[in-house]
Amino acid sequence: MEQEIPVTIQSSKPKGFAEEHQYEATKQRSETRETLVDVLSGFKESELGALLLKGAEKTTEYIKKNPVQAMLFSAGAGALFGLILKKKR
Repeated sequence: MEQEIPVTIQSSKPKGFAEEHQYEATKQRSETRETLVDVLSGFKESELGALLLKGAEKTTEYIKKNPVQAMLFSAGAGALFGLILKKKR
């Protein structure tokens, strides 16, 4: 004859532990996001950021004017990159 015994598992963590850590994680995530937004906006306003955006615009124009060459170039670069990584393993 089997008998059921009620078992209560008590956590060593105090009540509210999860909520407290969830709040801390949310707070840290928010602070990290704000820092990244500040850094990114500062980068966009710098000379290097402007130069990078100008290069991206030129690249987009080239791709629109020469889609086949751009595709072949990217496929070749990907194949070369793959061969380099394969040899290192």
